[in-house]
Amino acid sequence: MRAVVMKEFGAPHVLRLEEVPEPPPGADEVVIDVELANVTFVETQLRAGRPPNPAMLPTLPAILGNGVGGTVAAAGSGAAPGLAGRRVVAGLSGTGGYAERAVATVQRLIEVPDAMELRDAVALLADGRTAIAVVDSARIAAGETVLVEAAAGGVGTLLVQLARNAGARVVAVASQEHKLATARALGADLVIDYSSPDWPSRVRAVAGEVDAVFDGVGGDIGLAAFGLLRAGGRFCPFGMASGSFAPVTAELASERRVTVVRSGPASPERLRTLTQAALDEAAAGRIRPVIGQEFELSRAAAAHAGIEARITTGKTLLTVSR
Repeated sequence: MRAVVMKEFGAPHVLRLEEVPEPPPGADEVVIDVELANVTFVETQLRAGRPPNPAMLPTLPAILGNGVGGTVAAAGSGAAPGLAGRRVVAGLSGTGGYAERAVATVQRLIEVPDAMELRDAVALLADGRTAIAVVDSARIAAGETVLVEAAAGGVGTLLVQLARNAGARVVAVASQEHKLATARALGADLVIDYSSPDWPSRVRAVAGEVDAVFDGVGGDIGLAAFGLLRAGGRFCPFGMASGSFAPVTAELASERRVTVVRSGPASPERLRTLTQAALDEAAAGRIRPVIGQEFELSRAAAAHAGIEARITTGKTLLTVSR
C-alpha cells in the first residue's frame, strides 16, 4: 500500500510517499480503507521534531496521522465480523493515518451517521472533541463575552459556533481579511485582526473586558489575551500554535484573580464521548466544520507547509484516491 513515510525529523519535504507493507489487524483491531486523514497542527510539530512534549516523538521511520475516516476492510480476532463494510472514523495510537490503510482498535471506532458526509466526521474527529472539551470546561453562560484566538482555524471555527450557541458575545481574533470573514460568517459578533500590534487595545475599545479567553495560540498572543480578562474571568489554554504556551503563571493568575481552566488529559472513553458529542452537534445542524483545504495523500508535505505558513483556513484533510 502507499503511505507517507517520515525517516527523519525536519522540514515538510521529509514526508515522502512510499510503498510499505499493509498493516495486519491484531486482536480487537480492524483495518480501515482510509478515504480521508486528519492533519493537525501538532503533527507539524512532530514532523519538525519539536512536539509540546518530547515523549510524543515517534520512533523513526514513522507514518504520521492520528485520525482517519473510511470503511472497515478487515477485522482481527476478537473484533465483531459485522464491522466489515461500515463507514467509520477512528483515532489511532498516535501514528499510521497518512496511508491507504490504517489499523485501529475496535474501542476507538465511531460509526458515521448515514446523513453525515465522511469528510465532516473526519474534520470533527480531533478538533470537535477539543472544542467540546474546552467549552464544557469553561462553563460559558449566556450574555458573557468570550474571546476566541485563531478563530478561523479548525478548532477556532468550532469554538466560535459553540460559544455563540451558548448565548455568549463572541470576539474572534485572527489574521488576514478572509479569515476574519470566515469567523464573521460563523456568527462572531466582533472580529479583530491580531496581526496589528495594537489589537488588544482595539478589543478593549469595542468589547471592554472579557469573561473568558480560548487560547489556542499561546506565546505573546495568549499573554496579551489574558490581559483582557476581567477579575473573575477564565483563561482556557488548549494549544500553542505560536510554538509555546502562554507564560501565565499561577502567581500571575492569582494576582489578576483569573481562573486558569484546563480540560486536561482524557481517557479513551472520555475522548469517545467528546467525539460523539461533536458528531451529534453537527448532525443536529448546530455546528459545522469548516474544511478549508484538501490535499491528495501524495501532497502531505504541501499540507504541512500550508499550515505552518498560516495560509490555511479551517480544517486541512488528506484524501486517498485509489
